[in-house]
Amino acid sequence: MVCPFVHQPAGVVHPSPGRDEPMARIVSVSGQRVAALTADWHLVPTAPGAVPDPSGLADIRTWMAAPVPGTAAQALHQAGRWSLDAPDPLHNQDFWYRARFAAEGRRRLRLHGLATLAEVWLNGERLLSSDNMFHAHDVEARFRGDNELCIAFRGLHPVLASRKGRARWRPRMIEPGALRFVRTTLLGHMAGWCPPVHAVGPWRPVELVEESGPLRVRRADVRTRLDGTTGVLSVTLKAAWTGTTHPDAAIEVNDTRTPLAWQDAETLCGELHLPDVPLWWPHTHGMPALHDVRVRVGDVTVDLGRVGFRTIEIDRGPDEAGFALKINGERVFCRGACWSSADIVSLPGSRAAYAPWLERMRDAGMNMVRVGGTMVYESDDFFALCDELGLLVWQDFMFANLDYPANDPAFAESVSREASQLLDRTQASPSLAVLCGGSEVAQQAAMLGLPRAAWSGPLFDEVLPAAVRTLRPDVPYVSNSPCGGPLPFAANSNVAHYYGVGAYLRPLDDARRAEVRFASECLAFANVPEAAAVARVLDAGEAAPHHPKWKARVPRDAGAPWDFDDVRDHYLRLLYDVDPLGLRYADPDRYLRLSRAVTGEVMAEVFAEWRRGRSTCGGALVWMYQDLWPGAGWGVVDALGAPKSAWHALKRTLQPVQVTLTDEGVNGLAIHLINETPRPVAATLSLTCLRHGEVPVLRAERALALPPRSVQEIAAASLSDSFFDFTWAYRFGPPPHDVTVAALVDEAGVRLSEAFHFPQGRGHQRTELGLSAELQETKGQWTLRLQTKRCAQSVHVEDEGFRAEDEWFHLAPGVERVVRLIAREGASGAVPDGEVHALNGLSAVRFRRS
Repeated sequence: MVCPFVHQPAGVVHPSPGRDEPMARIVSVSGQRVAALTADWHLVPTAPGAVPDPSGLADIRTWMAAPVPGTAAQALHQAGRWSLDAPDPLHNQDFWYRARFAAEGRRRLRLHGLATLAEVWLNGERLLSSDNMFHAHDVEARFRGDNELCIAFRGLHPVLASRKGRARWRPRMIEPGALRFVRTTLLGHMAGWCPPVHAVGPWRPVELVEESGPLRVRRADVRTRLDGTTGVLSVTLKAAWTGTTHPDAAIEVNDTRTPLAWQDAETLCGELHLPDVPLWWPHTHGMPALHDVRVRVGDVTVDLGRVGFRTIEIDRGPDEAGFALKINGERVFCRGACWSSADIVSLPGSRAAYAPWLERMRDAGMNMVRVGGTMVYESDDFFALCDELGLLVWQDFMFANLDYPANDPAFAESVSREASQLLDRTQASPSLAVLCGGSEVAQQAAMLGLPRAAWSGPLFDEVLPAAVRTLRPDVPYVSNSPCGGPLPFAANSNVAHYYGVGAYLRPLDDARRAEVRFASECLAFANVPEAAAVARVLDAGEAAPHHPKWKARVPRDAGAPWDFDDVRDHYLRLLYDVDPLGLRYADPDRYLRLSRAVTGEVMAEVFAEWRRGRSTCGGALVWMYQDLWPGAGWGVVDALGAPKSAWHALKRTLQPVQVTLTDEGVNGLAIHLINETPRPVAATLSLTCLRHGEVPVLRAERALALPPRSVQEIAAASLSDSFFDFTWAYRFGPPPHDVTVAALVDEAGVRLSEAFHFPQGRGHQRTELGLSAELQETKGQWTLRLQTKRCAQSVHVEDEGFRAEDEWFHLAPGVERVVRLIAREGASGAVPDGEVHALNGLSAVRFRRS
């Protein structure tokens, strides 16, 4: 076989003696010791350029402890000198980091990420300079026993102020515009929705590598493919053997082993075949099967981590204008959200930092996360967790909105190295599903009136796709998000950022009229957090959302005369028939409750539309997943990890086994039944229409067998023996009912999924519901048993010490709902004492431990 080893370009890092490229896809090598340099780091800010080298640090006494990996903002915050509530700018000064440690002889120093203009000094000698936050560095050096490592991070803004060159366009949302010249994150530079937190410091690990074994591995190339039902794993190692003769070598996966051959003195190459290999699937469609890979070279073990086998392709549809993913030959409706950051202050990259966020995403029925071009590349742990959890990753390269240098060879070389390093370290990750050139670059150029030829360029058409073809040819590449159609932002072709329902205030049926093919962004609202989170934003006694502190954290488009509170208010009026302004004046508590409910209700209706069998939509990602700071941000989860009402609504709408309802007007009510799993589902479909939310005027049932990976549509009228105006479209007299409830119940009586339709609208009237809540404790676990005599809308729980695992659901009469209560952080030993609310109920129901 031909070994697929590819040389990594050198990039723009200034060369220094012994410098080599970072290793990729290697978890560990026996005989190699990797020590993380995390202890005894200190930091000091200085005026820009005031300290040219470490000799100027001798007389400084104002050092403060600094976490590494970490950021200057994180260190200053821990020292009480910086606050997220009023973040001071950091790009207008230099920051010096210093650590002292013991090491003797030749070692390799690995720096996995330096933000952004950095110089690295060892024992007074400069090892390297870097001008790309997204580059990793691997430098060989001689250590002398007691060592001093210094890293200078130069002030970014003074350097950018000296950069010349007129951009063809300048977006309002990003400041300063000269950021187009430097490779750093746009987080902290997007007024209107992102807190101004500047990324400065060694934000990724710093490690010392000692080689004591006979095998010195420099690079690895790990590739998977399918040949029918057989998994094929190709492995190439670039390694030096320091012994006298080259030993035998082999690849091992599970219980299967095959030899590796020495192609030359420093190259091992081989291929392993796994018949009937378990495939990797997104969790909604199957098991995300992973396989451990190890290479044995004599007595040396090289751990190459875990791989998955899957195929992925784009389904363009019969008109070649669509966009959907086919995984292992099956069309997958991709749904999820756009990632922001686990913590904008520290920019963490650990498994512990990612796991709660990604597990909550999985639990909500989401199967895709998009890391957009305004963020940062996440660490290997992020991709490993997505591999394990069965979450597809749409990965943008870190470009957005700006007019990047088109004809700068050094810039292109730096980008090529950046892309290659990302793809190298994620090379065997099966979760990586789409690679995208960036966010809204083509859209920005087109919307600002530039000619079609300016909408793209060599960066997105040549440099980035070349890296993808070389290192991840199995992953589809999209030039930009959005793209396709007569304009790059047309919703009915290829990939769109769909805000028809949302910022553009279109009616809900626009989700169908727009013929969305794939929404890589959509449904952005100022999602109101729970009451406890509102209290964190405002001081006690202040009223939200009148207060300037509240409005300062409501997202807005720069230069627009409206914000996303206004967008939410539009749909509040539409769905609940209330005057938002009047309600906010007269009853702010009621206003906030309705505001929490409405965004989830809108999202649920839109996804029900997009998931139906006749929809043109192949997937949709909500903008965005988590807030960057407390407030009514775009996130469906707040900045501290608490789900908002929109998350709960999505969880009920995005499950792999699902029933949804759509109003088809004079064609009646359509019932959509979805089974994305690989197994048939036997269930009973029940349909109940209620007058006054209580009196059944129609009941029907049908036993069903939902085939694997199927979507089917049933007319509600087919379940009734006589005419019934389910949608109140014909209006022969007063409406016969005010709510329809559809439910899928399995053979064990478990309610798999349910959907509600309100033919007269949800309304804002309140009545006595007969809602009851019984608090129970079993082995220290608290639950609420909820029942109602009338249909209760948007049932939710308020308790200072606990949050409900599930809430903001509608509760049908005669159905018991058991809700687990989860203790809040810091509430250890607390007992439940709170209230259950329903939007259409006259009063709350109190619960407490007796």
